[in-house]
Amino acid sequence: MSDINFKDVLLKPIFKGNPVTVLVLGICSSLAVTVQMKGACVMALSVIVVTGLSSFVASILRNTIPNRIRIIVQLVVVSLMVILVDQFLKAYAYSVSKTLSVYVGLIITNCIVMGRIEAFALGNKPIPSLLDGLANGAGYGLILVVVAFFREILGSGTLFGMRIIPESFYAAGYMDNGLIILPPMALILLGIIVWIQRSIQKDLQEK
Repeated sequence: MSDINFKDVLLKPIFKGNPVTVLVLGICSSLAVTVQMKGACVMALSVIVVTGLSSFVASILRNTIPNRIRIIVQLVVVSLMVILVDQFLKAYAYSVSKTLSVYVGLIITNCIVMGRIEAFALGNKPIPSLLDGLANGAGYGLILVVVAFFREILGSGTLFGMRIIPESFYAAGYMDNGLIILPPMALILLGIIVWIQRSIQKDLQEK
């Protein structure tokens, strides 16, 4: 594929073509790992690294992979990247790795990773594929961080485990919203984000 617009490759997945809010991919982990900002940020970085490197490697191998086994090869590449990320987390951020539990391993089945390999990496050169993977991972990560921000500060009164809501608020009767840390509220928050984004896009198109 020629005449690649690098600006679109980098910016489109963040907003107009966001993999979570527009393409509705990676929803499960968006709901499961957004109780705290720390876990959401680590998960976001993990997906960025896996998506970028997997697309890069798949693009390098694209002309040597027989079509009949391309899905198997893609799974092997993605699995390798996920294992490396998982081992890195266990070595340098064990507590976070334990909190994320199986969700890091489930990146292997994340539709965003496989989707970008199929839709972009197998038809483009390595560097554009790397950028596309990183950008789509960043688009996914942005949604995770936004949802986690509201869930943690409203549900626990903290950010990254640090107290944000002053104790005087609690003394005056303020209470953390325990409901917002439950998975259904994550889905509602995600729905609100989708609604806001699509409303903005509709207004821009009308203008």
